[in-house]
Amino acid sequence: MSSFRLYLMRHGETALAGKLVGHHDCEALPHGISACANRARALGLGKVRLISSDLKRASACAAAIGTPTLDPRWRELDFGQWDGLATSQINAERLTHFWDDPDASPPPGGERWSALVARVAEAIAALSSEPTLVVTHGGAMRAALHCLCGFSIAQTWAFDLPCASVLALSVWHGGPRRAQVTGLWA
Repeated sequence: MSSFRLYLMRHGETALAGKLVGHHDCEALPHGISACANRARALGLGKVRLISSDLKRASACAAAIGTPTLDPRWRELDFGQWDGLATSQINAERLTHFWDDPDASPPPGGERWSALVARVAEAIAALSSEPTLVVTHGGAMRAALHCLCGFSIAQTWAFDLPCASVLALSVWHGGPRRAQVTGLWA
């Protein structure tokens, strides 16, 4: 059974750090873009296919690494009316219900966890068997862990995924895609 390396990189820091930022198209800060480019260089990935979310905070970081193919399926979860808000600005009970079960309690006007998982699964299924670096978002990285490794929502939160962090996975073809986490650089 053949496998390929899949690297998932979270975009660089934005001016909206500490807020829920989903489909809001904010820019990565210059030092955030540099952090991603430096991380990619330090990992010595060599020749990899480069894919990026089409949101500016990811695509600018990817462009600092190489010439990416933009794919909107790698976008962050849509936080709807909560997009751009600090958690302190959101009703605590509603936010708790969201964190406990983001599928049953999505943000108002936002996306359900299952919708994020479905589009990330579609993006993963479209990958070829060549080494690939995807510059994306924390939520999409967690959805990929759910799809590829079978992690529960709670288990995906066990990973600290700060800006410019990279998850490395070995992904196997044949039947449902399966993967093993082989590294985390945070």
